[in-house]
Amino acid sequence: MNHEGAKAYPLSAEMELYTAVVTTMLSDLNYEKADERVSRIAELVAKVDPTFVAQLAVYARTQMYMRSISMLLLVELARVHKGDNLVARAIAKTISRADEISELLACYQLRNPQQGVKKLAKLSHQVQAGLQEAFNNFDEYQFAKYDRSSQVVRLRDALFLVHPKAKDAEQQAIFDKIASQTLDTPYTWETELSALGQQQFESDEAKRAANAAKWEELIASGKLGYMAMLRNLRNIALSGVSAQHINSVCARLKDPQAVLKSKQLPFRFMSAYREMAKVESPYTTHILDSLEEAVLVSAMNINGFSGNDKVLLACDVSGSMQRPISSRSSVQNFDIGLLLAMLFQTTCKQVTAGMFGDIWKVTPLPSRTVLANTLALHKREGEVGYSTNGYKVIDWMIDNHVSYDKVLIFTDCQMWDSMRGRVDAIQASWHKYKMMNPQAKLYLFDLAGYGAVPFRQAEKDVFLIAGWSDKVFEMLDAIENGNTVLDKIKEIEL
Repeated sequence: MNHEGAKAYPLSAEMELYTAVVTTMLSDLNYEKADERVSRIAELVAKVDPTFVAQLAVYARTQMYMRSISMLLLVELARVHKGDNLVARAIAKTISRADEISELLACYQLRNPQQGVKKLAKLSHQVQAGLQEAFNNFDEYQFAKYDRSSQVVRLRDALFLVHPKAKDAEQQAIFDKIASQTLDTPYTWETELSALGQQQFESDEAKRAANAAKWEELIASGKLGYMAMLRNLRNIALSGVSAQHINSVCARLKDPQAVLKSKQLPFRFMSAYREMAKVESPYTTHILDSLEEAVLVSAMNINGFSGNDKVLLACDVSGSMQRPISSRSSVQNFDIGLLLAMLFQTTCKQVTAGMFGDIWKVTPLPSRTVLANTLALHKREGEVGYSTNGYKVIDWMIDNHVSYDKVLIFTDCQMWDSMRGRVDAIQASWHKYKMMNPQAKLYLFDLAGYGAVPFRQAEKDVFLIAGWSDKVFEMLDAIENGNTVLDKIKEIEL
């Protein structure tokens, strides 16, 4: 049974681990606490092939852009796997930022508690070997940018613990600076604005002018990171920078190469759009339009269906989907479902989109305004109620005698029948629909990863995909080419 008391089916250990990993920020969910998710992941790691765990860690970090859960996977892999250099290779392939060296060690310390002062005295040899290689992948700026006093394990401590061998004299000089804590202060928006905040000004007007000038300098420098730019759009718009600098920001926001290089999850654009929509500025519309163009880059390479396919997109907006994905985010699971559906809609010529809760409701919207559509749907979720009656979507297709090639449901998979209490409502409705339309395929996009789904894994033409990134659509393409989502992960070279 699922958490609503309806019939559900367990997943294989590999499939459950995949869904649990790509749908978590390691925060409490509606039906599972963060520590419960961690414990379940640890148990699953011990059950599956170690190579798959390593590949999943690389996949989660490099393709789904998830950091903390990737570090946890590596630590759990090191706890259960001995005898070769698999862990070291996985760490070297997964670590993508200098601060992840410290984060991995902090996670290792937490998951392998020891008494005494030296809490990392028994560090795994393979973890050490993997981090030795990772140390040689970053320059002084990258080390300095992410070396913070708030870290549980400081970069200097990590250096002394891991003992990396420098690849050349230049790298050794950087290691010496880490050891002596003399890394050059990096030029970042945080350090620049912090320094500005220490200055005294004659008036508020002078302070505002200095703030605007600093933002203009940061924008012109080219050193304002894409993520930092997304997070500071409100501050930039209200700072008083020139129209020329706003144009530069907008040009970079929507530049396809900059978007792809930034590796942002689609909901980051939605968060920025939501905040920017509240700002009273003559630049607001320009910035909002640029964010719309930026997120459309995510839809450029969606494959897995013919342009003539007739597609239905159904978004679960039930109560269990309305919990923030982390304590630091306002983004909820149902926001992600709405956003992914709107992204997919941009590629379809024949598409019906809508929301379900107590009822199913078709909500047609234009295809090119992904973020505006997502916010509009968010405001309308109360129109359908808060149950998880996914069967209503299928019954609507049956009652209206509508044939779809693909049905995509974005959900936490906790579907049931709040009307009549049937435990197998969605399965019964789908089997009835298949008799009417034998060629139809159903794709469940799991956005919560609780570990049980409404259909058997082996059921023909029913597929499970999980995750919050636009990369989930690559899995759709893999399935259409005769593979599975796990096959895609197992292609990763270590």
